[in-house]
Amino acid sequence: MNYILMTQPAGGESNPLASFLPLILIVVVFYFFMIRPQMKRQKEMRKFRENLAKGDKVVTTGGIYGKVVDIKESIIILQIDKEVNIRVDKSAVIKDMSDAPRQK
Repeated sequence: MNYILMTQPAGGESNPLASFLPLILIVVVFYFFMIRPQMKRQKEMRKFRENLAKGDKVVTTGGIYGKVVDIKESIIILQIDKEVNIRVDKSAVIKDMSDAPRQK
């Protein structure tokens, strides 16, 4: 019979860590280039929303520009035009427009 084919080659024991090394490397790369920056952006966005104050100029996720008139627990009242106020969920505010360049 073919007993020679059933035996392992000399020195054929492989290190289990070496077989998982590429997988571990992929996980580390994903963490540093995708997961960590996303977590940092979420933290900055949460801090921005917590520090909103009356008079701040903001933009919503829908592209509505407005000025904060009132802040409640989870709702912000935005003034988008003279005597036109809308209620917006706090999570819909994405950026501060106070440092944006003026358009002519």
